[in-house]
Amino acid sequence: MDDDLKPADWAEEQALFRLKVIGPLLCGDAMSHGELAAALRDLSQTRFRPPHAAVSRTYAVSTLERWLYSYRSGGLGALRPKRRSDRGHAKALSDAQRELLLDIRRALPRASASLIVRTLETEGRLEPKQVSAATVRRLFRAHGLDRQSMKVSDAEVRRRWQAPYPHALWHADVCHGPALKVDGRSVPLRIHAIVDDCSRHVMAIQACATERESEMLALVVKAVRAHGAPSTLYLDNGSTYSGDSLSTACGRLGVALVHAQPYDPQARGKMERFWRTLREQCLDFLGGSESLHDVQVRLLAWLDRHYHRAPHGGLMGKSPAQALGAEFGAEVSEDKLREALTVRGRRRVRRDGTLSLGGVDFELDQGFLHGRVVTVARSLIDPTEAPWVEHEERRLSLREVDPVANGQRRSQRKPSAKKSGLDTPFDPPGALLAARLGKRPDDE
Repeated sequence: MDDDLKPADWAEEQALFRLKVIGPLLCGDAMSHGELAAALRDLSQTRFRPPHAAVSRTYAVSTLERWLYSYRSGGLGALRPKRRSDRGHAKALSDAQRELLLDIRRALPRASASLIVRTLETEGRLEPKQVSAATVRRLFRAHGLDRQSMKVSDAEVRRRWQAPYPHALWHADVCHGPALKVDGRSVPLRIHAIVDDCSRHVMAIQACATERESEMLALVVKAVRAHGAPSTLYLDNGSTYSGDSLSTACGRLGVALVHAQPYDPQARGKMERFWRTLREQCLDFLGGSESLHDVQVRLLAWLDRHYHRAPHGGLMGKSPAQALGAEFGAEVSEDKLREALTVRGRRRVRRDGTLSLGGVDFELDQGFLHGRVVTVARSLIDPTEAPWVEHEERRLSLREVDPVANGQRRSQRKPSAKKSGLDTPFDPPGALLAARLGKRPDDE
């Protein structure tokens, strides 16, 4: 089992996808009814590719609106798909009728599904109400014959925008700094940072040597512990931050994860402006640094003594510390944070009560699970914490196999007949010997 957070099941994967689709709507709590309606119409023109689907598709305004209010009222769990009551009863088309519908669609791609169904019913090729237009649309989508959404050719007008309050939207990104010389070798420098949109306050910053999703996930945990959780996390569209770990963790924490559109650097203008300030005032003067710890200390000192206290042009002369004030994000308990970063996987317990995780053997005391497939979990919060087995709502501890300690344990032998309290000893070989000598078992 690797350390990547992944959805627990298909339903959670679908819920996380739906949360990603409506993410741009969740950072607009201050929208009026008209602005929300316009945003829903714009979003309904955007194409998304569902998990495991071969083609992308659009979603109707009513669907997006239902997902939005469901998430606001019930969180991630409200976005989980529900089993249809009529599942398995919608196959009313014969093979010939199905092929006819597909041929008509290929020949007349601009004809709507409702028009096709109505025409075939009029001609007697379909029985009245034999199949709905929605079913025919799903058939077209399954064969890649859905209608292409209309795209606006006019250039989009870009307007200046800002989150309505602190912790409504956090920007997160990584900056490439100058390479360090450590013990005569070159070590790359990657600065990961999270910046609040409304106050421009840096929620967390970390100097690393790599650019992986795990570093950003650790930084999000650090920021949430210090400042609470935001409503939305805005990330770059790179593959590093498009995996399951961040998506799953943010979804479980109630944080909407939004990715910038590709080839649109202007959408990340605030983060790019912060990186320019960081380079001009700090990174360009790291020539004497010899370790990541040294860089981290200098970054924290620059933030505390200068950046957070200096007037900011985008804040009408206020400093980031003043703009943030005493505002705190959504409170997240340590238990909820631990659960959000819990990795689960399936493993088979060997006959000797051991199983392997990441190349390390662990052993389990519960003998009734030997030879069975179990759910193994571990938390990314504390890498030193031992994993555990989840079985029937119980948490069963695992420990690393210690062959030396196991060899020194006393073997637990079954009690003999004499120690078990039997009045008459049970000795099959002795009975055979007595019979050969012509004696009864009770003879002396």
